[in-house]
Amino acid sequence: MVKVICDSTGDIRDLAKEYDISLIPLNVLFGEESYEDGVTITPEEFYKRLVTDSRHPTTSAPAPGQFVELYKKLAKETDEIVVLTISAGLSATHESALQAKELIGNLCKVEVVDSKMTCGGLGLPALKAARAAKKGDSLKDIVAMLNDALPRIRAYMIFDTLEYLLKGGRIGKAQAMLGGLLKINPMLTLKDGLIQPVARARSRAKAKDMLVNMIKDIPDIEEMFVEDATTMDEREEVEDRIAVFFPREKMHATKVSPVIGVHSGPNVLAVCAISSK
Repeated sequence: MVKVICDSTGDIRDLAKEYDISLIPLNVLFGEESYEDGVTITPEEFYKRLVTDSRHPTTSAPAPGQFVELYKKLAKETDEIVVLTISAGLSATHESALQAKELIGNLCKVEVVDSKMTCGGLGLPALKAARAAKKGDSLKDIVAMLNDALPRIRAYMIFDTLEYLLKGGRIGKAQAMLGGLLKINPMLTLKDGLIQPVARARSRAKAKDMLVNMIKDIPDIEEMFVEDATTMDEREEVEDRIAVFFPREKMHATKVSPVIGVHSGPNVLAVCAISSK
């Protein structure tokens, strides 16, 4: 059976065991202190420290050696592995996975797929791959399925500030939204693997309205992730509003990972969905 690997920014930490998905953590650094995302620091611990530590954290990709170790471990159980990573435009994780593939030679067949996404936009295809693997689909078929599915994923995030994206150097084309104002309520998306601006709202309430409306406009949604960092009450509010037109049993509620939190800040809300066409 094909084994599935997903990196920690896919926000499937609570689903990984159920779906037999191996997680590989990215790293969060506060000065010289390094933590493995979701392993040696939880989202709750991270977000508390984010607003109290005077040092702004940084992030780093897993080293190729970490992937090599995981590939070798899984090669004892299978001869086919699919790896889904955060967008190569946002992290060197994809490159590390590819380098590790070269390092193991013919030990096991590995396919590395750039999701061009993160958060639930990465978690959703990882779940699809795991379901297909459980059915007995081949590696070739799973990769073909992913290539078909990835363009159908939509991810929208609202923030109360762009300060963290600016500090982390990941602001991309959202720079145009600044206009000298960090304390706005922007909505961003990922397109072609990079952060892109969508709109900005005059208030947090209006931003949540935009988020719900954007999801409502996606046709034939199969499944979605609804995520928060520190504002579970707001996430539940968004879930309740989406549940009016989309079944709760197809929603996954989760926390935005520490690595993404470095760039998004503590008050991010995200909804990622995949449509059937």
